[in-house]
Amino acid sequence: MTTLVLCVDRSNDVGRKAGVDTPVVGWEAVRSLVTDLGLADPEDAGVNSLLESLRVARDLSDEGEEVAVAVVSGAGDSAVRADRALARQLDDVLATNEFDSAVVVIDSAADERAVPMIESRLPVDAVDRVVVRQARDLESTYYLLKQFMADEELRETVLVPIGIGLLILPALLVYFSPAIAVAAVTTLLGATLLYYGMGMDEAVESAPEHAREALYSGQVSVVTYVAALGLSVVGVFLGVLSASPVEGAEFVATLQFTYAAVPWLALAALTASFGRLLDELIRDEGVRTPYLNLPFGVLAVGLLFRGFSGYFLEQEAGKEPLVLLGYALTPTQRLAVFIVGGIALALVGVRVAASVSDETLDEVIDETGSGSTGDANIGGNRGDGGRG
Repeated sequence: MTTLVLCVDRSNDVGRKAGVDTPVVGWEAVRSLVTDLGLADPEDAGVNSLLESLRVARDLSDEGEEVAVAVVSGAGDSAVRADRALARQLDDVLATNEFDSAVVVIDSAADERAVPMIESRLPVDAVDRVVVRQARDLESTYYLLKQFMADEELRETVLVPIGIGLLILPALLVYFSPAIAVAAVTTLLGATLLYYGMGMDEAVESAPEHAREALYSGQVSVVTYVAALGLSVVGVFLGVLSASPVEGAEFVATLQFTYAAVPWLALAALTASFGRLLDELIRDEGVRTPYLNLPFGVLAVGLLFRGFSGYFLEQEAGKEPLVLLGYALTPTQRLAVFIVGGIALALVGVRVAASVSDETLDEVIDETGSGSTGDANIGGNRGDGGRG
């Protein structure tokens, strides 16, 4: 059994500070890298991560296992390019020998994001995260602030929003009450923390590259997504125009907005799903069942929202009754028609998907379940690594 002890440096400290090209493979090469990186920056936690990799490799070797140690690092001006560089270097390492499993050594949460990519190429037995114990005199407030200011990522995610909030607070206090000013600043800070905490910054950062790839690949969904966005804006605009503000009747205004906007929003979702369906048809793999069900599901949900909002408007705001085949329906009959129509559309979608697609419902459920199981396994491997 051959085990690969892999030290992951996603931030490319090895390349930037030590000036060494990665991947670095072999006991002696990694030990030399520890010296180079330690001389370049003795305070870098990567030095301890490299030493931990050597220690783990030595312990496994003493137990009789065949062990190889390697270091890979990310390179590039974005998270996507850094992960791709990691993937290329890992492929180069795996090409040198056949490994049965891997032990991943990391020193930060950012490095841990590369674990799923490693697991896609090699079974990961454990993830060992290195936590450096500092001396008490170094844990002073001055030292912590100095280290905090030296971290570029922390400066961007914490100090910049706080600085903007402090700058606009005096202007808000001049024109508004203190309550409104404080509420605006806290809203800004809260939105910024959610933006970075939910990983939306990475999605926004990679969005131009994904859009460029989609345009170059000729995907129809790019055009339909833009059209869907425009239809959504039209729906919201018409909904706002239709909502007449009445004192003490905010619920009625909300229903008027929903009744006017839902058809346009449903049309926007239908346009986006139609573009995705066309992309599936263009491909050679065929159309998968979820993409066939989606348009019918969107129409069914939109029909239900339209029916419920119309029912309440007819009850509360005196909306004109629906005339069907020359017969004026009561509010209850109107709601029943929309509910039956939504269920019928959903059933038609299931029937069409079953007749057109070769993929059965059981296969879709099995595929979804296997994806969830994979996520659970990732979490389990991380937990094992933490205990190691």
